[in-house]
Amino acid sequence: MFVNIAAYHFTPVDDPAVLAARLRDFAESGELRGTVLVAGEGVNLFLAGTAKAIEGFLDALREDVRFADVVVKYSHSRTQPFSRLKVKLKREIIAFRREDASPLVGRAPTVAPADLARWLERGHDDDGRRVVMLDTRNREEVGHGTFANALTLPIDNFTDLPDALEPHREALADATVVSFCTGGIRCEKAALWMHATGMDNVLQLDGGILGYFEQVGGAHYDGRCFVFDERVALDPGLAPLVDAGDVDDDMEDAAREASGTGRQAA
Repeated sequence: MFVNIAAYHFTPVDDPAVLAARLRDFAESGELRGTVLVAGEGVNLFLAGTAKAIEGFLDALREDVRFADVVVKYSHSRTQPFSRLKVKLKREIIAFRREDASPLVGRAPTVAPADLARWLERGHDDDGRRVVMLDTRNREEVGHGTFANALTLPIDNFTDLPDALEPHREALADATVVSFCTGGIRCEKAALWMHATGMDNVLQLDGGILGYFEQVGGAHYDGRCFVFDERVALDPGLAPLVDAGDVDDDMEDAAREASGTGRQAA
């Protein structure tokens, strides 16, 4: 059984090349596979390996005070979902290209999964405002599943979100908007950008869809959650749609590029 982890952490990194080399050494020592992205704004990683190797990597990562409180999401698979280890230097750990959406400056307000489930059950938040779930993922990801009645956008890349959202601003003015994505990183930047551009009634789903699955399950969610490896998607019980070892590097890279975590200039 392989342990799969997904984690990101925004923090100033003034030595990204040095940090990337250290993380590569940590991962290689445990024969881990997956992707580690390093930038001046932090780290974003998706790794799989034995339980012992994963915990060893996380212990080493958390010895760096900058990542001592990194939050990790776990799932499991019978086979290794990644073909190899890739450690990359990036301009951003999630490409958005909006200077007014830097998590290094501040963080948008969050809503916990249990609170969100309660709001969705009632049909409004604690102040009586209607709740609109805003999916910040691309159309391929949305095709595998999303929250019931979510506002989805016809985008292929995360950087397309601002233009795609613009026609909806007026309709969202009287709602509490909950921005969500796979693990929290995109909805964090999206919520910050919306606040910076005048939308004050925006929250981010803490931990993203995977965090919601872990804590709540599939309540008010239709389908699965697309993930960026050979498992393709996870159901609300975090079981993979595909659990086979025929890993395709091209599929991994194409999916990450669309999400904003893939190829970009260093």
